[in-house]
Amino acid sequence: MGPVSISYEEFSRLIGRRTQTLLRAASFLVMQHQNNLGKLTRPLLGELLAQATQTEELLDSYGARNNSQWAGFRSMTAAIKLYSNVGYELLHIQHSIPAYRLLPVEQDFTIGTQKAIAFVEEILYRATERLLQEAAWLHIPIPHSIPTPDTYAESLPMGRLPHDLAIRKLETVSNTVTLLATAFLNLAAECKQALPKGLVASREYHYEMTGPISEEKLRSLELRFHNLQSLYDTYVSTTETEVLDKDLPVLRGHISVVLHLLRTARDFAHYYERHAGPTSLHVPGAKKLVEPEQLLDTLLHYSICFVSEYLTCAELLCQNMLRRYTENTRIEVRVPPYRGFHVRPSTLISKLVLHYGSDVRMELEGESYDARSPLELFRANEKINAHKRRSLAAETIRLGLVPTQVSGTDTKTLIRSIIMTLADYGKVIIYEQPLKLDDMTIQQDARLIEQVTDEIAKLLVMGKIDIATEMKVTFFGDKRVLEDIRLLAECGYGEDNFGNNIPLPERLKYLRQ
Repeated sequence: MGPVSISYEEFSRLIGRRTQTLLRAASFLVMQHQNNLGKLTRPLLGELLAQATQTEELLDSYGARNNSQWAGFRSMTAAIKLYSNVGYELLHIQHSIPAYRLLPVEQDFTIGTQKAIAFVEEILYRATERLLQEAAWLHIPIPHSIPTPDTYAESLPMGRLPHDLAIRKLETVSNTVTLLATAFLNLAAECKQALPKGLVASREYHYEMTGPISEEKLRSLELRFHNLQSLYDTYVSTTETEVLDKDLPVLRGHISVVLHLLRTARDFAHYYERHAGPTSLHVPGAKKLVEPEQLLDTLLHYSICFVSEYLTCAELLCQNMLRRYTENTRIEVRVPPYRGFHVRPSTLISKLVLHYGSDVRMELEGESYDARSPLELFRANEKINAHKRRSLAAETIRLGLVPTQVSGTDTKTLIRSIIMTLADYGKVIIYEQPLKLDDMTIQQDARLIEQVTDEIAKLLVMGKIDIATEMKVTFFGDKRVLEDIRLLAECGYGEDNFGNNIPLPERLKYLRQ
């Protein structure tokens, strides 16, 4: 037996009873906007959001989304719900800017927020006006009494309540600060990688919405920042640490503003993808509520732009905080197994150190290298390769692989045989198969062991072979940074013995972004 149908008359009476408060608030917004009598307030947006949420749920439970007569009314209800939520987030940001203690950025955030609020107000005006038109067409009674301005006014006296709760004490200040700052740096790196770099040209709008800044990715980032804010409120808020370190409330403000901006971005992206973009769903015959280019302009040049700017500010703040709480130590790790400190391992180490903003030194056989610079780390290969050649020559002699005398015509064959034997012992890795020695020049007056080691050195430089080594280097610096370097070394510095890229553990995924 199929579902029971409800008549339009009965359904209209139901919706008429349940939407009176929504239609009253909608009528108020339309009247205020037409007469330019006032702006959006949180009480008004809260009423619209609550009532539109309940109405949308009721409409969906009866299948209004897929009904030709009711789809338009349902569409405007959903739009009012979404943009009331966006407007509420924007007003929250506007009222909270003084308390956030935001660091200066290139663009004026206050003016940008005001423009975004005006943009949302215009959309809400159109949505509520069309909702009233749909209601009239559906014979839903529209309330004659419109609320007075005092109903939704938001008169806020100056000042704040005294902060007189007892201050919590934590065992270690440094652990709390470094936990939070490190978590922010890791999340900021992931977030900035997912967002477009700089302002986006209009021709790139659609690509960005189907790639880096889709609703799905923005929702995921929003959840991560919500968790980060919860981490702060759980471990830092109302603690002695927060009182002692004045940078912590500043960091809390940046976490919060990024969170609220991501929420606005999420809703803008949702509306673009579902209702305004080229692949969106449209109610037949309905006019566009907002032009896609205007929607994307606010999304990209307000929400996303200021997320990026405040992330950059707070990254420097976190790096400075970590430096103040540095716990210096040292670790000893193996050199990269494939070609030593070539491009990939040197770049990953440099990126890791710069991510934390710490000073880290690497030492090898009495020489010191700045771990922030890949070029500095490249220099260590001179010592590493020299050590490899010496150790391989000693191993060749120890294994008795070089006879005292051999005829010149057999020298190439002998060297190839020695290299293959060393490979069997795990002392040499051969990258070229078959190994060619065609360019070898026989030196009649040179000792055979010298010719063998010289030829192996050439093959090493040419990248045809590599010499296995257990050589180790020492890193000095912040304990937290060195822990990540140790983990990177344990993972082969991101590559296997043949130089192939391999996955990094979850903790180091920021290095691949």
